[in-house]
Amino acid sequence: MSDLMVTTPIHSASVLPEEPTQASRFGKARSAQSGALLEDYVELISDLMTSGGEARPTDIARRLGVAHATAIKTIGRLKREGLAVAKPYRGVFLTEAGESLAARVRARHRVVVDLLLAVGVPFEAAESDAEGMEHHVSDATLAAFARFLARD
Repeated sequence: MSDLMVTTPIHSASVLPEEPTQASRFGKARSAQSGALLEDYVELISDLMTSGGEARPTDIARRLGVAHATAIKTIGRLKREGLAVAKPYRGVFLTEAGESLAARVRARHRVVVDLLLAVGVPFEAAESDAEGMEHHVSDATLAAFARFLARD
């Protein structure tokens, strides 16, 4: 058990939200999980292109800690979604839509990391935690994070 003290009221776990409300929340989470995979790939491909000039499936697989076959399958999905193109023996390149998505994901990541750092989370933990949070936080919450960070 943590010795962390909670200073805000917690709603009773025994009070369920209305069914449509709860279904909407779970649906949003499932949708975010599905999109998170593609977002991680486009962000990494963009980073690899910027730092080394190319994004090879082998490098993508190693950096994401997945099997080469898994990376190839997901790259295929990126291509079908219009986010990337792959050229034989040349690697993976993002389309304009892929670059745009990568930039949005990178900006979301930065705001989440900055907020976590502002509340005292150590840098490595903030970077690691932001990898999951950036995909699930709503635009309204992200805007609130940015407003909070803008205060002096």
